[in-house]
Amino acid sequence: MTMFRIGEAAELLGVSADTVRRWVDAGRLAAGRDEHGHRVIDGVDLAGFVRSQVADEERSDASSARNRLRGIVTAVVKDTVMAQVDIQAGPFRLVSLMSREAADDLDLEVGSVAVAVIKSTTVVVERSAPAVGNRGRTSS
Repeated sequence: MTMFRIGEAAELLGVSADTVRRWVDAGRLAAGRDEHGHRVIDGVDLAGFVRSQVADEERSDASSARNRLRGIVTAVVKDTVMAQVDIQAGPFRLVSLMSREAADDLDLEVGSVAVAVIKSTTVVVERSAPAVGNRGRTSS
């Protein structure tokens, strides 16, 4: 079973460790203690918590796309036909190529908030190796 320390869970969720501690203290997120007395969160519980946090307003019944990342536009490069729009969504940088007309119609500019909606027939999933230190511990 994969167990995460508070700091590791915070990094995965893109929030501070104090926020995760408050969620645990409020009973919103289950946590136990490891053999050293540190608070740990079971990976299955963490995944369930994340699923429960999906905001209803971010869902769309009018689209089959389920991958929606809200972020801030960090760059817009336009030529006469195409536009490249960079969005920073938490720790993720997304780059979209679209028609200049679409970028103009959406009034995309640096500093505006945008939602990247991703629908792909190919998604490569890799298992992340633990970083040096104590990321994603596995216990028996």
